[in-house]
Amino acid sequence: MAFFGEDYFVVKKSGLSQFQAMSAYLGGSAFQTLMDNPVTAYRQLVQQYAKDAAGKAVDPKIASEEAKSVFRAHPVSASMSGVGPRLIGVGFKRIPKFGILLGISFFLGEGESPGAVAATGASILSAPFINPIRMIEKQQRAFFKQTGATKPIMEIIRESAAQRFVPLFRGTVPLMGHSLASALLGLVGQPRLQKYVQKEVGEKTGMGRSATGLIASSVVSPIYVVVTNPLSRLEVIMQTSKISGKPISVVEAIQEVIRDSTQFGMRGIFRGQGIGIMKAVISLTLFHEGRMFLQDVLKQRNIDKGYYNPEDFK
Repeated sequence: MAFFGEDYFVVKKSGLSQFQAMSAYLGGSAFQTLMDNPVTAYRQLVQQYAKDAAGKAVDPKIASEEAKSVFRAHPVSASMSGVGPRLIGVGFKRIPKFGILLGISFFLGEGESPGAVAATGASILSAPFINPIRMIEKQQRAFFKQTGATKPIMEIIRESAAQRFVPLFRGTVPLMGHSLASALLGLVGQPRLQKYVQKEVGEKTGMGRSATGLIASSVVSPIYVVVTNPLSRLEVIMQTSKISGKPISVVEAIQEVIRDSTQFGMRGIFRGQGIGIMKAVISLTLFHEGRMFLQDVLKQRNIDKGYYNPEDFK
């Protein structure tokens, strides 16, 4: 209590305390992480297999087939690869990001509906906390084709420790851009668009919150993926090379994407975009449905306990 300050637990005019809003965001994130992991794993492999064993760029169709062959050979382990660090990351990644996001948002009086300023601050300040988890997640499935198994987390940490954990921060620069786009479009844009859709479409057709949420996610997701897919490619290039080997810099990763686009055109730049759009729709919808469900439960609890009366704020 003393660490956060008493105000952190006080119910605000939105019907939730900052602590409850944070809990709802974390719960929604855990639900989304568990459910969308197979799509996340498949997308990484499609992007990772952009080069063959000799280091030569291959056609996106071949990379897609390579990823499918891994899933056919190891359906369960491939689908669940990386889910451990991703779930752990709900704490290590989301607490800093959502904590900063909601902290700035509540400070600005926006409550649990953050704006662009809060999203920008959260994206930049949380990147050093998020990147190590993303690195471990990608390393776990980086060598699936060679070994047919996920790489143990402790092995990844030991290899990183030998280099003073510096490898865990590979890809931080593109992550900041990725995280900013994710926050602006996913955490700010989608909820606001959903409210608009609910008002303009839902109230006139009787469409429920889940349906309007899916519509909002479907509109936001293609924009999100077009913006983030090249950044995601840079992350994959930088984070799937051997930890013991020479790290790939941001400039080298950009040069690799440029070479890819020179050979295969827009298909080279946007490898994995189709599956990325599907993942974004699924992820955004699952996250916000889980978050709003928990917010409703917590808000009703506050009403039942007498901590919050909606009539006081009309």
